[in-house]
Amino acid sequence: MPEELTAEQAAARLGPEDTLGIPLGPGQPPAFMRALGERDDWTDLRVYGALLAVLTELFTRPGVHYVSGFFGPLERALLAAGADIEFMPADFRRFAPLLQRQAPRVMTTVATPPDADGWCSLSLHAGGTIGELRSAGADPDRLLIVEVSDAYPRTFGLGEHRHALHVDDIDILVHSTDGPLALPGGDAPPTDVDQAIARHAVDFIPSGATLQTGIGSIPNQIATLLAEGDGGDYGLHSEMFTDGCMRLHRAGKISNTGKGQYDGVSVTTFAFGSTELYTWLDGNSEVAFLPVEIVNAPEVIAANSDMISINGALSIDLQGQVVADTINGKQFSGIGGAEDFVAGTGLELSDRSLICLPSTFSNEDGLQSRIVAAFGPGAVITTPRHHVDVIITEYGVAELEGKTVRQRGEALAAIAHPQFRDELLAAALKA
Repeated sequence: MPEELTAEQAAARLGPEDTLGIPLGPGQPPAFMRALGERDDWTDLRVYGALLAVLTELFTRPGVHYVSGFFGPLERALLAAGADIEFMPADFRRFAPLLQRQAPRVMTTVATPPDADGWCSLSLHAGGTIGELRSAGADPDRLLIVEVSDAYPRTFGLGEHRHALHVDDIDILVHSTDGPLALPGGDAPPTDVDQAIARHAVDFIPSGATLQTGIGSIPNQIATLLAEGDGGDYGLHSEMFTDGCMRLHRAGKISNTGKGQYDGVSVTTFAFGSTELYTWLDGNSEVAFLPVEIVNAPEVIAANSDMISINGALSIDLQGQVVADTINGKQFSGIGGAEDFVAGTGLELSDRSLICLPSTFSNEDGLQSRIVAAFGPGAVITTPRHHVDVIITEYGVAELEGKTVRQRGEALAAIAHPQFRDELLAAALKA
């Protein structure tokens, strides 16, 4: 049986020089991480994680070094304030073997309290940490600290992939009343641009398709149109489960009967969204949480029937190269699973990869095109041109797969903002 300690007592079990592994986003234990932030005696604490979702002073402390696989708003704010944070480029599916290589002495997660049989559901996150959580619990030289709270939904895995830890395998149990972070802005009305992009996107989504969709106003609007439309019988195989996914379920549009694998359930590896979403997921066996190395494996993605992936981008050049996680060469977000799904949907003609982005953005120099003739020095490419299928802006659709370099440039120029089309077309014709 585990020791039952307060968050502060558990935090004291780490040495001033130590290593710690934390899950992505909603798997992070709030009370325990806040307690770590109350200590100021760190000399060399190395933390491995991604997408911070807990407000803690930990990463402002001298002697704390954080290696992140995905930047969110908290990472960006901490970095701007001078925190010791570095980005580690990796597809989401590579998080598990990378964490195994790092083998932090201490692993931690949030979970639900043990049920009658002693199982603590891993709630909103399967991701790439399950293997190392179990390894740390089984190794007498390592430490597994689990924070349990009734405020987290009890969710499920599938078959051999039990989405839970047994209480007997846990070293330290911390009880708290904290709940998961709810993402703000989920009810914000879509812009005209969002609606136009979504209308173009749904034309590529037939009834019976298997969907992967991310977070943001454009995927939410696509989900809204699908929920209100005449189609249905969709399947879900998506690394992230969002409010849009819940909306499709509630509208009766998800059957998960024709995917060809994992039929009968929506498959995901983590959920992030509103408090309403978390309540809906509690005890809901229609959704299965599986490790990311399964959910995001290209061969698993490709095995789904009529797989449609929907992702975003920040910019694209006329060759079809996509920048999705950096701005002017500086890290903004992360690679995540976008490349996993773009690559995984390129193996059958019935599968489509949709990359959606507004045609422009504005900065101090005025209106700027997100479609550019060529990227300048220092640009960091997220998705190579040979993986790109469909690009969608509010002005239309450019289907790039199977086109020559010149044809790609012409197609992309045609969906750019009218102010930039002539110069982009002239550049395309020189290809």
